[in-house]
Amino acid sequence: MAQAAVIAGALRDAGVEHGDRVAFVLRNEPAFLALSAACSQMGAVAVPINWHSRGRELEHVLSHSGARAVFAHSDLIPAVEQELPAGVELIEVPVPEELAAHYGPAAATGRYTVLHDFIRGAAPYAEPAGSARMSLIYTSGTTGLAKGVLREAMTADQSQQVAATTLAAMGLRPGMRTLVTAPMYHAAPNAQAVFALALGIELTIMPRFEPEEFLRVVESQRITHAQTVPTMFVRLLDLPDEVRARYDLSSLECVVHAAAPCPVHVKRRMIEWFGPVIFEYYGATEIGIVVACDSHEWLAHEGTVGRPIGGAEIHVFDRTGALLAPGETGEVYIRPPGSWPGFTYLDQEDRRREIDRDGYITIGDVGRVDEDGFLHLSDRARDMVISGGANIYPAEIEACLLELDGVRDVAVFGIPDDEFGEALAAHIDAEPDAGLTEASVREHVSAQLAGFKVPKVVVFDDDLPREETGKIFKRRIRQRYWEQAGRSI
Repeated sequence: MAQAAVIAGALRDAGVEHGDRVAFVLRNEPAFLALSAACSQMGAVAVPINWHSRGRELEHVLSHSGARAVFAHSDLIPAVEQELPAGVELIEVPVPEELAAHYGPAAATGRYTVLHDFIRGAAPYAEPAGSARMSLIYTSGTTGLAKGVLREAMTADQSQQVAATTLAAMGLRPGMRTLVTAPMYHAAPNAQAVFALALGIELTIMPRFEPEEFLRVVESQRITHAQTVPTMFVRLLDLPDEVRARYDLSSLECVVHAAAPCPVHVKRRMIEWFGPVIFEYYGATEIGIVVACDSHEWLAHEGTVGRPIGGAEIHVFDRTGALLAPGETGEVYIRPPGSWPGFTYLDQEDRRREIDRDGYITIGDVGRVDEDGFLHLSDRARDMVISGGANIYPAEIEACLLELDGVRDVAVFGIPDDEFGEALAAHIDAEPDAGLTEASVREHVSAQLAGFKVPKVVVFDDDLPREETGKIFKRRIRQRYWEQAGRSI
């Protein structure tokens, strides 16, 4: 990629060296990929930052990562410059028309070097990069400040094995036409785009996910591959029948999803609509992709996220540390494939040790392994609510509420309660004419689940904080309740 080589040359001229970190505060567009490729060429470490971040969140990543340079879109400059550490160069990236159509136009600030001026006159980088670490990606987590996942540099053999496992799980192969639907500051869509670029796969990038636009792009571009998250499935299924029937989706060969467990009824409907082209994988920034399944395997083991691939292994432990048998629910620990690089949390080795049990790593998920070796997730361990001594997994209640006509999305979480320690709250994004009430919501849950799983607090909320994927920032809602009670989460 010629532009990437020139950017790499400009970074070299600016004093960025092998192993230095370069941050991006960018939305989805080709410049993101060009900058990622430039870092890879010269052995610098890319640091994609969630562009929604503000204040303390943004300041933490910019300073903690030790970035030598930061690239940001013009309209995001005001937020970045307020938190920019001293001595760090800020390069402004103009907002292309495709993004301006979604987020509004933004003129250059005139305060910083613009990307095309930054690279003007630079000789393309032509030196071998040598071994380099993968991108430094910050995990949002459910509590505290984001952690930077710093992975070891890989050998050539490791790189090949990791690439083969990742591509197989993602369903990517040469000759496909892939669609990036989610923000590339996340590990999965970032890997999808980077691998597609390396393989010469035709790549289409959505500035932001919109359900009907997704269908239109699939039809018009004859997309064969797309990566999604379960929230996108919900939004697609919410489209009127006549809209869904309007588009020809026959080009699709693989629609892969990850990032969160998918409610069973949602995935079943997607397979009925798209056909057996729905694939799923499970993993994390820390451990890579470790389990996967296709539509047929899922239908035979409804609710699974897959079984181990690439030599990964799964153990499930109870709260005392005892190893559980198949079918028993506990915290999930995974030993990644041997080719996956070791990792730590940047400047937080103690937090890395906390999640390790004899080489098996937990990312905080609760689940079970069935008799056939397929992993089923219940919820996040940190999202688990303990009310009156009972363990409650919000994902189960969220799936129940999503079955209600008129519910577009929902977040269930624990809030302070003087009597029970925690109580359940549900914030529901519902259609205005759905006719739902607090009473009808509680009746629906009580008819399907145990009484202690009925939310005490029900709020109809059409302004839920969201990522570009549509996924809810649950922690931001929950935090309000705990701060009001003078307690932390």
